[in-house]
Amino acid sequence: MNVLLIFLITIAVFILGYRFYARYIEKIFDVDGSHVTPAVEVNDGVDYVPTKKIVIFGHHFASIAGGGPIIGPTVALIFGYIPVWLWIMIGTVFIGAVHDFTALLASMRERGKSMAEIAEKTMGRAGFFMFIAFTVIMLLMLTSVFLGLTATALSSKYPLSYFGTETIRIQTVVENGVAYAVIGGIASTSVIFITCCAPLLGFLLYKKGLNALPVSILAIIIAAISIEIGILFPIKIDPLIWMIILSIYTLFAAGVPVWIILQPRDFTNSFMLYAGVIGMMIGTVIVGLQGIEINIPATNITDGNMRLGYVWPILFITIACGAISGFHSLVAGGTTSKQVAREKPDAKVVGYGGMVLESLLAISVVIAVGVGLSFDQFTQLVFPTAAGVKSNPILAFALGLGGLLNKAVNLPLTYGVVFGILLVEGFVVTTLDTAVRLNRYLFEELWSMLFKTVPKILKTYVFNSFLCVILMFLLARYNVFAQLWLLFGSANQLLAALTMLAVSMWLMQKGKNFLFAMIPGIFMLVTTIASLLVVLFKTYLPKQNYVLAAGDIVLLALAVGVMVLALKKFMNRQPAAA
Repeated sequence: MNVLLIFLITIAVFILGYRFYARYIEKIFDVDGSHVTPAVEVNDGVDYVPTKKIVIFGHHFASIAGGGPIIGPTVALIFGYIPVWLWIMIGTVFIGAVHDFTALLASMRERGKSMAEIAEKTMGRAGFFMFIAFTVIMLLMLTSVFLGLTATALSSKYPLSYFGTETIRIQTVVENGVAYAVIGGIASTSVIFITCCAPLLGFLLYKKGLNALPVSILAIIIAAISIEIGILFPIKIDPLIWMIILSIYTLFAAGVPVWIILQPRDFTNSFMLYAGVIGMMIGTVIVGLQGIEINIPATNITDGNMRLGYVWPILFITIACGAISGFHSLVAGGTTSKQVAREKPDAKVVGYGGMVLESLLAISVVIAVGVGLSFDQFTQLVFPTAAGVKSNPILAFALGLGGLLNKAVNLPLTYGVVFGILLVEGFVVTTLDTAVRLNRYLFEELWSMLFKTVPKILKTYVFNSFLCVILMFLLARYNVFAQLWLLFGSANQLLAALTMLAVSMWLMQKGKNFLFAMIPGIFMLVTTIASLLVVLFKTYLPKQNYVLAAGDIVLLALAVGVMVLALKKFMNRQPAAA
């Protein structure tokens, strides 16, 4: 199928969903412009700050978008592009965007309370505990997956012959008589350079109060220079050493003020994200007009079942953030709900629209990988059969993006591929320190729930941060990507299911229609339970991976607990006044 047709159909479906289904949800929530938002009502100048729609949209999108909608769809392409395309498109309109939008609205109506607090209100203390438990496990799996993938990607190399006549500018290594381009080394230098420049940008933005425009220009220049320096001086580091370096960095970065590293590096990376999304869209239009089609088979269910697992439920768990993500509820109810200035029309633009744009990114990834790589290249990179070769979906995406832009606008492959790696790496590294920081807070909250008197050591930053980092490192060091990603996807989708059930209970208590949220919530719950059972008995136990098997069983127990809680609340429902 022509890629332009796929792209145009997707946009049409997303526009219809935004135009009609999002409006239907607004009617259920009585979004009519009369409700004062928490940002306006509280307006403490710290957490509750009325923010312009374009600014809060950018913050929300940058927070929810990252490695997930790139890595998940890339891996899931083993099932063929049609199943991946359909789930991202349909799942977003009726489940993912609904999840984000309703979580945002419910949080705003509860004066900016988190989804964990709403779960406590609707399902009691047990619901609050389960939400915290899901979140801790999900973030631990997320950081472990991204740590391993980052170390692998930053150590990537690819046959020099792929890059054609431009190979003269790429540093090489020779292994078994084959010359390889040190692609990961270029990205490594660039990541280090951008991170080292982050405090300067933070100082100019937050301490000197410099206007955002000149700092933005400086950030773009830094990103461009970092690639050129990387080509000239690539840093070649073993994946294990990279994991150690990143773990130490994360331990440090999770505790320093956000303006020093986290925010300014996000600021720089955001330009790469926007440029990447625009580049993929422009590239898709151009190659579509050229009549170019996707190289990935339309359907590849049998091969996908063998390499990854049954198309249902594994496809839905693998794509994860590309169609629905429980992590988004943490953003919607954590910061975004406290900054939306107007409920109408801002909430729909941010909540529903933000997820739609992320899913459009996921579809663009499907097209880029499908056009930029042959199917053989794709399988060799993401599902390698050679001993000791690790799955590298980040490199697969980067090579796909490079190939797409090369076919579309003749951009040299070197720049396209390195830009692709940086596009993912910048946000993955940011996700690492953000998630560790958040998980540290959650551990502190968990200890207060488990102990009447919390031991002093369990209250310290050092202990909880080190606990997060050491668990992350050990899981990444001794588990392969595919096994970790399935457990992360399961925890993430269970969190999404719990969010939708909590919103359903909240709507039920208000005497409003809740089936539009409950039915997708039940679907995600059943799908995730099925995936946990499949992975447990088909992968973890046969391979004697008892650590991940234990995590799987814990998630199963929590999922059953959610089902019991929701069923009890539903059977004893007594609608209250709104």
